[in-house]
Amino acid sequence: MPRPSRIQKPNLTYHVVSQCLEWRDMIAEEYLKELFLSVLRRSKQKYRYKLVGYCIMPNHIHLLIRTVDGGTPISRIVQYIKARFAELYNKLFTRSGPFWHGRYKDTIIERAAQAFHYLLWLLWYIAFNPVREKLCQNPLQYRFSSIRAYLEKDADVGVQIDHHCFFEQLGYSFAERVRKLLQYEEIYRKRYSIIEWI
Repeated sequence: MPRPSRIQKPNLTYHVVSQCLEWRDMIAEEYLKELFLSVLRRSKQKYRYKLVGYCIMPNHIHLLIRTVDGGTPISRIVQYIKARFAELYNKLFTRSGPFWHGRYKDTIIERAAQAFHYLLWLLWYIAFNPVREKLCQNPLQYRFSSIRAYLEKDADVGVQIDHHCFFEQLGYSFAERVRKLLQYEEIYRKRYSIIEWI
């Protein structure tokens, strides 16, 4: 059965997840995460799109990408990021063969129920990935995630982050937006702690 075609339109926000081959911890070392960040930076120079968020885990990645009018389609953006990193990784380790575990998965935020709230909750879901995997105790401690770009003005998170328009709608000032975004963290923490007890 043929694979369904991806929806490729401007002004959509995609939550992209891609796993390493056989879920191996192939991006566990910090220098490899830095290498992935360099690929992200290069992709932003090469293509027109908005990088809304990211998190680099030892065995998978999360990207929040928003396409723009007259910009690059989502499939080309992700294809470049994945192919370029795999090429650099294989060259570094003098290996050949695939790095990624098949196709990436994507969810379109604007097609979710209550898309506005879902996106703001998703920022925290992605940020808490390292906490759930016991890599740190607080999402702000993890260097290879973009959440600080939404909490600290001019935060350096390794690559330029484009604040999502839903975040911009939280208030007139950055401080007001941060205050309201932190309420979504509280919602996430409560839900996560309930799940932990089940």
